[in-house]
Order: sequence, then C-alpha cells, then structure tokens
Amino acid sequence: MSGRPTTTTFVSPFHRPRCLAAAAAPAGKAKLTHPGKAIMAGGIAGGIEICITFPTEYVKTQLQLDEKANPPRYKGIGDCVKQTVQGHGVRGLYRGLSSLVYGSIPKAAVRFGVFEFLSNKMRDENGKLDSTRGLLCGLGAGVAEAVFVVCPMETVKVKFIHDQTSANPKYKGFFHGVREIVRTQGLKGTYQGLTATVLKQGSNQAIRFYVMTSLRNWYKGDDPNKAINPLITGTFGAIAGAASVFGNTPLDVIKTRMQGLEAHKYKSTLDCAVKIMKHEGPAAFYKGTVPRLGRVCMDVAIVFIIYEEVVKVLNKVWKTD
Repeated sequence: MSGRPTTTTFVSPFHRPRCLAAAAAPAGKAKLTHPGKAIMAGGIAGGIEICITFPTEYVKTQLQLDEKANPPRYKGIGDCVKQTVQGHGVRGLYRGLSSLVYGSIPKAAVRFGVFEFLSNKMRDENGKLDSTRGLLCGLGAGVAEAVFVVCPMETVKVKFIHDQTSANPKYKGFFHGVREIVRTQGLKGTYQGLTATVLKQGSNQAIRFYVMTSLRNWYKGDDPNKAINPLITGTFGAIAGAASVFGNTPLDVIKTRMQGLEAHKYKSTLDCAVKIMKHEGPAAFYKGTVPRLGRVCMDVAIVFIIYEEVVKVLNKVWKTD
C-alpha cells in the first residue's frame, strides 16, 4: 500500500452551452485595441448613430422639459411628435441636431479612447478584462466624456430645444446659439449641471461597459479572440443600453432640468432633485423613460456594431502590434 495521498478531480455538474463548446480550450492572449484606433472608430460610430436616432432624443427632452406646473403642453409621445410636425414640419424633429453631431463625434471618441486606454492597463496576463474592471474602466470613460464633451454639448442642445418652445426663438443656429450663451452667461453657461452630468455619464458608461464586458466574456468563454457576429454585438449593446436607462433615468431628468433655460430656478443639483420630488412627485424622475429606452437601446447597439466593425478595418490597415 502506497503512502502517497490520493487526489480527486472535481467535475462540474454544469455543462457549457453547446455554442460555447468550441471555446473550451485556451487560445492565447487577447488582442488589445490601440487607443488611437478606438478614438477614430468611436468618432465615426458616434457621428452615424446620432443622425439615425436624434428624433427620439428630441421627444425625450421635450417631455422632460414639459413640467406639470406649466401645465403640461404635451399629452404624450405621439402628441409631442404631432405638435412638432404641425408647427415646424418634419425638420422640427431634427432641431438641435447640429449641436449633437458636433458633440457626438468627440464624445464617442473620448469614451472609447479612454476605455481602451484604461482597459489595456487593467487586463490580466492573458489580456482578459473581468466585469468589475470593465465597470471601473467604463466609469472612467464616462467621467472623461462628461467633463470634456458632454456637459457643454448637452447644455447647448437642451437650450436649443427649450428655445423652440418659446414664443420668439432667439437662437438662429448652432454657432449663433453658442455665441449668445457665452456672451450672456459666460463660459460657465455651457457648464450648467456639471455635477449631474458627471454622475449621469459616469454611471451610464459604468453600467453599459459592465454589461457588455460580462456578456462578451460569457460568449467568448476561454477563447478571448473568438469573433462575435455584429448582430450578437448589437443584441448585447441593446441589453446594456436598457440596463443603463433603468439605472440612471432620474439623473438624466435632473441633468436636463439643470441645463434648460429655467435652470436659474435651481440652486444646485440637490436642490433640483428636492424640488422635483416636492412639486411633481417621484414619477417625474422617470419622465421620458419610454422614448429614452427606445433611443438608447438603438443608440448603444448601433454604436457598438459600427465601432467593432471599424476597428476590424483599422486592424487591417493600421498595424500597431
């Protein structure tokens, strides 16, 4: 009888999904995306996405600005679209698009560039990024885009859309609007609601990249370089977008109020939240959720699909390994 200790091999009672069986064996280190490629691909994806989804963003913002105390001007999503088209034509649904196009390109560029930069530093020895680190990288990307792009862009956009609801609109175009805002309110006028914007964008991207990282890791299994079909990427993106909507719509409502033409009514982000709760009730924090849900799911799905496909093209023409 031998004195050597016997060893027992643990066998998991759970079976891997059949579609992941081929990824059971390790397949080397994951390929990293150069931040420069991420910036370029992100900018292209952001510009295309906003041109497709802007009308839903317009309706969402209108409903959030339509406070109960006014009384409400719109009865719902359909009524908002109907009144806008009757008063300004179909082009009215694209009022303020220029400010978002100018902002969406650098926003997505900063977001993906910072995310890839941070994730490249936080991956393990096999190049894998776990969900928790994906959340932290997303948080960093969200805060960066909020400070450098989103806050001034969103402030101008909300003022543009809010200006259209007034009897005598004063902004003639993007550059005229920016010039007037800076002339009357100073540079600070383009940074209204900064705290709410940082909270909103930070939590937004933290949630989205956490979900995307989790779903990608699940799908790829032990093969970090397994290709993902664009339709699957889009599905994962839509799920991530929906999660972020339900997670931070209250912050989006507060941010929109803080950046509107009546932002002077609020002393701070906290004061805005308190007044909304006091005068309109908790339901007001979820105003515009339905149109935002539709836009964001489509938005995130489109952005991730285009981003991944552009990166594939750049990998062929721009060697960084």
